[in-house]
Parts: sequence; structure tokens; C-alpha cells
Amino acid sequence: MTTKPKVRTTPSNDFPIVGLGASAGGLEAFMAFFRHLPVDSGMAFVLVQHLDPSHVSILTEILQRATSMPVVEVANQMAIEPDRVYVIPPNHDMTLLHGTLQLSAPEQERGHRMPIDTFLRSLAEDQGKRAIGIILSGTGTDGTQGLRAIVDKGGVSLVQDPATAKYDGMPSSAINAGVATHVVAPDQMADLLLLSRSPQSSLKSAQPAPATISGMNQIMMLLRSGTSHDFSGYKKSTIGRRIERRMAQHNIEDIEVYARHLKSKPDEVHSLFKELLINVTSFFRDPEAFVLLKQEILPQILADKPDDYVLRLWVAGCATGEEAYSIAMILREIMEEAHREFKIQLYSTDLDDDAIALARAGFYPHNITRDVSSERLRRFFIKEDNGYRVKKELREMVVFAIQNVIKDPPFTKMDMVSCRNLMIYLGSGLQSRLIPAFHYALKPGGVLFLSPSESIGSHTELFTLISRKWKFYRTTGSITSHCAVMPGGLSWATDNGAKFPEVQMIKAKETNIAELTRRALLQAFAPASVVTDLKGETLYIHGDTDRYLRPPPGHATLNAIEMVQDGLQLAVRTAFGLAISQGKATLGHEVSFMAGGEARRVILEVRPLHDAESGQGVVLVSFQDLPALPPAKPLRHKRAADPSDLKRIEELERDLSYAKENLQATIEEQQSSNEELKSTNEELQSTNEELQSTNEELETSKEELQSVNEELTTINAELQAKIEQLAGMQSDMKNLLDNINVGTIFIDDHLNVRRFSREAAKVYRLIASDVGRPLGDIKSDLDDDGLLAKAQTVIDTLIPYEREVRTIGGDWYLARIQPYRTLENVIDGVVMTFSNISARIAAEVAEQEVHDIAEGIINAIGKPMLVLDGSFNVISASGAFYHEFGVSPAEIQGRSIHSLGNHQWDIPALRELLETILPNQQTFDGFEVDHSFPGLGHRKMLLNGRRIVCKASGRPLILLTIQDQTAA
Repeated sequence: MTTKPKVRTTPSNDFPIVGLGASAGGLEAFMAFFRHLPVDSGMAFVLVQHLDPSHVSILTEILQRATSMPVVEVANQMAIEPDRVYVIPPNHDMTLLHGTLQLSAPEQERGHRMPIDTFLRSLAEDQGKRAIGIILSGTGTDGTQGLRAIVDKGGVSLVQDPATAKYDGMPSSAINAGVATHVVAPDQMADLLLLSRSPQSSLKSAQPAPATISGMNQIMMLLRSGTSHDFSGYKKSTIGRRIERRMAQHNIEDIEVYARHLKSKPDEVHSLFKELLINVTSFFRDPEAFVLLKQEILPQILADKPDDYVLRLWVAGCATGEEAYSIAMILREIMEEAHREFKIQLYSTDLDDDAIALARAGFYPHNITRDVSSERLRRFFIKEDNGYRVKKELREMVVFAIQNVIKDPPFTKMDMVSCRNLMIYLGSGLQSRLIPAFHYALKPGGVLFLSPSESIGSHTELFTLISRKWKFYRTTGSITSHCAVMPGGLSWATDNGAKFPEVQMIKAKETNIAELTRRALLQAFAPASVVTDLKGETLYIHGDTDRYLRPPPGHATLNAIEMVQDGLQLAVRTAFGLAISQGKATLGHEVSFMAGGEARRVILEVRPLHDAESGQGVVLVSFQDLPALPPAKPLRHKRAADPSDLKRIEELERDLSYAKENLQATIEEQQSSNEELKSTNEELQSTNEELQSTNEELETSKEELQSVNEELTTINAELQAKIEQLAGMQSDMKNLLDNINVGTIFIDDHLNVRRFSREAAKVYRLIASDVGRPLGDIKSDLDDDGLLAKAQTVIDTLIPYEREVRTIGGDWYLARIQPYRTLENVIDGVVMTFSNISARIAAEVAEQEVHDIAEGIINAIGKPMLVLDGSFNVISASGAFYHEFGVSPAEIQGRSIHSLGNHQWDIPALRELLETILPNQQTFDGFEVDHSFPGLGHRKMLLNGRRIVCKASGRPLILLTIQDQTAA
């Protein structure tokens, strides 16, 4: 039986709150979890299950059978209390605020909801490092981001072992994302939860003991030697929580013991290293900050920049890349809205190679729909079975690299640097070093973007504030950052007062001179060139190419082959074809052509290249001018031309002209064919877009069906448990009816048989096939079968009826007819019961016979006699008593002897005899009584008494005989 929910308004925050999430197959996991959990764990448990929004859940009723803790369905504003279980109601999102559960209508449409992520995120924000998250059986990825938030806050995360899960989608997603503190079966989670409550005193004391500091130093040195990374500059609380979590996994309570464990287990060093890399991020984290970035910050940076400007950005500590892709999306939207195109160089770095691998893959789970709008999902992502993949155009905007921002050199000449997930975990010393490094990396007027919990500290001379709330800063001119950039990292044993070596500026100056020289040489000596893809589309232009390329009339195009001057086009097409088909470069090819009525000469070079970053081939086409040839001097003709030679020359010129015309016609036909192919290609692209749109709709339908399937699976599990419960109740009911020996017939409102017990067949000749037949058609063994009419009367009046009936065989039954009431209190027939009372009837008959015999004996004696009970009330009297004293049985039976005949028997001597003497002596004889009776006169009587105790009932009786001695 479930406990009725009560809304409380005084939350208590001195106990852990455990959030459990599950989907399909979660009911069995919940049951296994609670069966092994003690009732007095001191924790509160909040269950978030994927439920059918239109179906009333019976989850609370089912779970109540697995635990003695109260199980309640959550009501809005319900305060959480320890040792209780709270279950989310259907068609609601649930969050936690100050220890109180908040319900709201779902924001996402069905099939896209992530209720587990929603609650676990709020649990992490509300409870911090005391938060505990558990993911059990289910499909999809719901819960992964919620566990990530809990781990980020220093909480504990437990995930069901996929081998024990009915559906392993959700557990596998959490494990693959690296957010599972423990991976165990549900029945083993209780021990881990109780263990997580025991404090690690060696890490949590306000002032660490020397042994603790020594153990921490050993761990830092083992990490540095095993991974080449120094974490000594991180905040001690952050390092302590991560080490504490690894210690709990190995059931180690002493930090020095754990240090020895690290030394003997190199694999554990790598595991601890991964634990310290906190990869917590999301798309458009702090959405208002990104709105400001799009509407004000980036437009200000791009305001005065030319169209070919190279915009350089750096995202430091990018984790799995969500922030970098968020900035890339905003940049693409800005360029499309402004109808401008910039060269984007967006560098995104992190220390974690696994996180960088995930970022490069650009594949994210379905739950990013909470952070990315549907329009951006459609524009920048491709929907796949298990999530979303960023499109190629967005992926190519970002370069991901592994970098230790603390010790590796920073990027330079950046327009913007974003670092929003790193500095909060660093100590003040490292923070003080990073801010000048970021200033050094930025151009004058560049923008630094931090998280709301970070700041530039004391380096106010390096930046001016743009937004106090969202931590945007603009660089100021200062050489401080150049002097503060350090080439190495901190050491755990480094003295706080040690000074770091000065930076050698010579190398930087040499680098700048080399770059300046390279640019000057390119500008002065490199020929005008164009870089194209394998289709001839222009990718990059160097130098002045107006003399060789011009836009053709008609539809606008950036195809360099079509833009080449007419006289050059044949040579360029031939050389381009060789580069594409054979990979052969054309070098030093001299071409003469006419342009603008003047003869020109050019050296044409076409080189096939390979773009290592994108993995695609490109072609470099270069044009180098040659001086025009001087006009030819007229030759002195020593002899007249031969007429045959002139004729031959004319024929050759005609053939050449004809060939040129044919070639021109062929080129025009080819161009026309290309236009048609382009048109066809555009139609195919349009068709492909439609097919992609249809595919997205099908994917959406698939997700909705999958969500519905999960809900149906949950409902099916609940109904299966209900069926098992009903089957057990039916077995109990059958055994009850068979063992109480009461014949029972259930009849509907049309007097048809619904069900009957075995004993009922002794009254009505019922067999199994009679279910559903009218009871009036069944032969009964009763002498007087008028019960059906009474049953109809009970249905009409709702007044129960009972009477004793006798069968033809002589058996007696007490027949009862009562209305049949459903759980909704609806009358739906009657219930007839037949209790065998043959033994009772036989006993009553025997008792009556004995009574008649005793009364006959008493009357035969002929003396007045009375039989009294223990309270001196008359039970019976002899006929002689009635005659002698002129009374009737109705006047004396059941009345006290002292009140008979208007208290004429209230004789003091008789009262003393009955109340005092008889209880002590058990008998008395010949007790003489003189008394005047009204209407009878003076009487002298001898009384004899006997005290009798009934053997069966232990009831005391008094037999009193009276002998009249008046005449004597």
C-alpha cells in the first residue's frame, strides 16, 4: 500500500540525496536495489523513470513491496526527508531547489525529453559534492550529462553493470563518457552508498597532518613522473576530492597507503590522471553570454575588417569541443547574416587526448537537444542513430590539438581567447601566470572570454572590462605580459618565493624577422596564383590576377577555369586536366595570347598539391608575365613568292581558322553541357535535401516510437508485476474459499453465475461449465428454493438477507445474500454464502430434548422447585411451583428470585442463605423459613438447595426445592 504524499515546506539538508534514473527494464533494477538497501540508511532516494505521459503510474505501489521505507509520488514543492523514496509523476519534469522538489510541464516534445539529465543536473547544483547519481537499465543516453555534472561537483556516480541490465544503452553511454565512478550490479550498490558516507578524514581535515601532506607530495611526484604533467598548482580541494574518489573505489582510507598503491600499480597512475582531467562542458554554456558574444563582441571585432581578413580564435581547455563548436556556429551565423566571408582559424586545445579525440570526431549524444536549438541542429548537425554529428563545414572551421596550456607556449596574434572551464580548478599561482599568457596571445584590442566564476585577478593593467556579469575583457597595451610568460610549469616542491627565469626575447624577435622576410619575399617575387579544388573552384588568390582571370558573362561563378582569359583557356584546361588525372605538374609552359588588343606572354605553371589538414587535393595555378616580343622587322624578299606556296598557306590558314571555329564551338557546347549538368546537379542536390529532410522526419518518428516503446516497456513491467500480484491474490482467495468450508456463489446483476466455491456444489448442483449460466437453470438440493427471488430483492434494495435452509439430504445451512460491491463502490450483483450449521442444529435439538426430559422429571416429582443462575435469576420452575404460588412462567423466568411477586420472596433469611451459606457449603437441607406472603398468608417452609456447575460451560446453577410445612 502506497503512502499518501504530503507536501512539506521545511526542507532539511543534512543528509545525502540519491537520484536514480532508469528507462526500459528499470523496474527490475529498482526492485533489486531497494531489496538490499537498509531502511535506516539516512539517505533520501528520488526516482526518475521514463513514464507514459497519458498513463497513471503504479510504480509507487510496486516499489512499496520491495522496501519498508515510505514510497510516495512527488507533489510540487515537496520537501525531501531522509529514509523515504520519491517517485516522479507522469508527464512532468522535476528539479531540486534548496532541498525541495519542483515539478513543471515538460519543455521538450515527446521523444526528445531528458528528464533524468534535468533532475541530476539540478541535484548537482543544489547538493554539490554530496550529490549521488545512479543510472540503471534503459535505452538511449539520458542521464549521461547529469552524471557529468555530479562528477564535476565532486559527487559520486554509480552505473549499473551493462551485463546485468535488461537494456544497456543508458549504462553504456555513461561508462563510455567516462562519468561512472563505480560500475556494479544494482544489488551491490547499497554497500557502496553506505561506504561513500564514511568521511575520509585524512583528506577533509581543515589543517592536514604532516603525513597527509607527505602522501599528497608523493602522489604529485608519481603523477609527474608517470604522465609528465604537474598538478601541484591545482587547487588542493579539487585534487583531494579526485584522490578521495579513487581511494573509495579501492577501499583505501589512508592517503599514504594509496600513494604506495600508486607506486606499485602504474595503471592506477593513468586512471588518477584521467580522474584529474575534468571534462565538464556543454554547448552554449551560459546562453546569455553567447547571446552577448553574437550580438556585440564578435561584430565589434569584425566591424572594420576586410573580407579576406583571417580571424584567429583560441579555446583553451576545450574538453570535448562543445564550446569551440558553439563559437564556430555563431561565427557562421554572423557571416551569413552579414553576407561576408572571413577566413576562420579557430584553435581548440586540451590536455586530455581522449577528450580531443571525441572533439575531433564531432559526435554527440541526443541530449544536446537541451542546449542546441532545433534550427541549429538542422543547420549544423547530421542526425544519426545514436546522436548528432557536426557537419563538415563546421568541423573544418575548428582545429583541435593536445596542449598543456600551463607549460606549452601559447598561440599568438589571437583576436579572441576563450577559457571558461579551467581556471576555477587552478591555484592562485597558476591563475596569475595564465592571465598574462592570454594577454600575450591576444592582439591589441583582442577579447578574453572567461566563465562567470573566473576573473583576471590583480592583472587589471592588462585588460579593460567589457561585461562584468559574463566576464568579457579587452586587452590594453602593456609589455607586462611579455615579461610574465614562462616557458615551464610549477613543481609541487617549488618554493613560493622562488623566482622564475626571464624570457629570452631574442628567439621571439628572430621568429618575427623570419616571418617578415617570408612575407616580403612572397609579395615581391611570388607570381600571381590561384588555389582551386579538384573541380576548379577558387579557394585562395595570391597577388594580382586581373590580367589572367575575369568573370565570364552570365551566371556568376568562382570557377577559375571558366574565368581564365580566352587565349589562355585551352592551355590552362590542358594543364589542369593533367594535374587532376595524372598528378603531373606543368612547369615553365610559355603561352602567348591576345587580351585587350595587345599580345601578351605568360609562363603558366600548374602544380597538384595535397592539403594535409583536410586530407583533400588542391591545385596551384601560377601566372608569371614575360616581356612582349619586339615587332618583327620586314624581310627583304629576294624573290617573289611561289604561287603554289601562297595557295598552300591560304589553305592552311583556312584549315586553322576552321579548326579554331570548331574548337570554339566545342568549347561552347561543353560549357552549355556543363551548365546543364550544373542545373541537373542543383536539382539532385535539392532532391537530396528533400530526402535528408524526409530522413530527419523519419528519424524523429523513430525517436518518438523508441520513446513510446520505452514507456510501453515500463508500463508492461508494471502490469506484469500487477498480474503476478493478482495471481497471488487469486491463489490466496481460492485457498481461502476452499478451506473455510463455506459455499460461495458470485452472481451478477442478471442472476448469472460468475464464480463459485467447492462447497457451493453441495447446495446447488454446479459444475465448471455452469459459469455464465443463470442460477435459476441450476437444480438445487434445498427443500424450499426461494432464494433467487430474495437475491433479486437484495439487488433492488441493497438490504442483506439471511435465513436457515435445509437440503433434501437433511443438512442445514445458514444462507446469506449480500450485495456485490466493486472497488469503486458500484453494485454489480450479489454474493450468496452457505454455512453448514447441521452440527449446531443437532446440538440445539439434543439440548431441547434434555431440557424437555429434565422438565418432565421436575414436574413428575410434584414439589415446588426453582432453578437459579449465579445471579439468582430464575431460569425455570416446576409446575408445582406455578400452581402453589399462583404465577406463570412469563412472570418469573429471567427475573431475580428476590423480585418475584412484588418482592414477596425478598426474605432476609433466604438472601443470607443464597449469598453467604450456599457458596461455602455447596448444599443445605431443611432450612426453615417463616414468611407472610401477600395473597397467600403466613407460610412455613423447608428449603433444600444444591449448587451445580455445568461441565461443558462451567456455568454455576442453584437447584432450590420448597416443602410447605404450614399445615403441620
